[in-house]
Amino acid sequence: MYNLLSGLSIIEVSSFVASPTAGLYCAQMGAEVIRVDQIGGGLDYDRYQLTEEGRSLSWENLNRAKKSVAVNMRTAEGRELVQELARKTGQIITNVPEKSFLSHEVLKAGRDDMITVRIMGWGDGRQAMDFTVNAASGYPLMTGPAEWDQDSAPPVNQTLPAWDFITGAYTAFALMAALRHRDVTGEGSEVRIPLGDVAIGTVANSGAMAEMLYRGGDRQRLGNAIWGAFGRDFRSRDGKRFMVAALTNKQWAGLVEAFDVAGQVGAIESKHGVSFSASDHFRFTHREELFALFQSVADQFSYDDLARRLAAAGATFERYRTMHEAATDPDLVTDNPLFGTSPANPSGFDYPAPGPFANMPGHTRGDPQPAPFLGASSEEILAERLGLGSGAIGKLMDAGIVAGSDAHSNKDKS
Repeated sequence: MYNLLSGLSIIEVSSFVASPTAGLYCAQMGAEVIRVDQIGGGLDYDRYQLTEEGRSLSWENLNRAKKSVAVNMRTAEGRELVQELARKTGQIITNVPEKSFLSHEVLKAGRDDMITVRIMGWGDGRQAMDFTVNAASGYPLMTGPAEWDQDSAPPVNQTLPAWDFITGAYTAFALMAALRHRDVTGEGSEVRIPLGDVAIGTVANSGAMAEMLYRGGDRQRLGNAIWGAFGRDFRSRDGKRFMVAALTNKQWAGLVEAFDVAGQVGAIESKHGVSFSASDHFRFTHREELFALFQSVADQFSYDDLARRLAAAGATFERYRTMHEAATDPDLVTDNPLFGTSPANPSGFDYPAPGPFANMPGHTRGDPQPAPFLGASSEEILAERLGLGSGAIGKLMDAGIVAGSDAHSNKDKS
């Protein structure tokens, strides 16, 4: 954790991926992020993968470095407590529907400079999630082997909920912009961030939308080839698959040197009257001949030999790993200063955990922090933020309006 946002407190009422990601990034930069959940856990509290004790590894990792308050938000008194916490704090991140007890109109009624940042499905209020938004984006029908029929082949869904993570990062940025605006003007803000708009806007920002309109149709499937440049997966003599990419002339030169194919490449250039060193376009246009050439060389060497040659030539490449291999890889994880072991994970399972992604010379990143047990900070926050005494908090707990830590609850799902 960095301390760049120390002194900033944020209420988070959220579930699943995008909204918790926004709070996570703020917490990793030093903000106090107070996550408010329904007693017993919200919609994402038991999200797969679960440990044998029933603790969600997804929830545990998306809520690191946060505090937790457990409130029965199905009751009027519980909802009023959350509203007051939001107003006292001044800013909230949520994916609760706008027409709810956490609407901007309700919250700003008690605080004119209130900032609400709300993640939505679609801008018109329809529900959406990463996997349905992705279906609308066009990418699943652009993905798959080149030999698949363009009209009848099935879509290929992504495994990573990338739109959720992009939306979470954008939400954290939007909150910082709203805070900056309030610092300058004293004005609060209502910020609505539709997941669907993030997706289709990102498609447009990438140039893909303009490309489709310009060409008047869809791009063909390319398998693992990089669109518009030279790059693809190859297989070494010992059966290891690796990816190479050459998007610049320098990268292309390194690749040609590593594979020692300058003469053969020159022959293909002469055949077509082109220069691959001068144009990414020509490398892409004649990719099939080039792919065949590079694969013929890869067939002659082990991956270790090829890796040494590629590294020495300054080429851009990487070996394909299973995710389990990646999780135990020294370069990626075990020797990477991004990772540390956080103390006291709620799951009781010790494993490497990332800190903030930014590498900031002159600032100490600090160790990654664990996720809280549900309700672990209920008493602390109600006392500090709302000024409630121990007696009042005890009455709320006795009435089932507020709950303390679930550290000793039996969550065994086996």
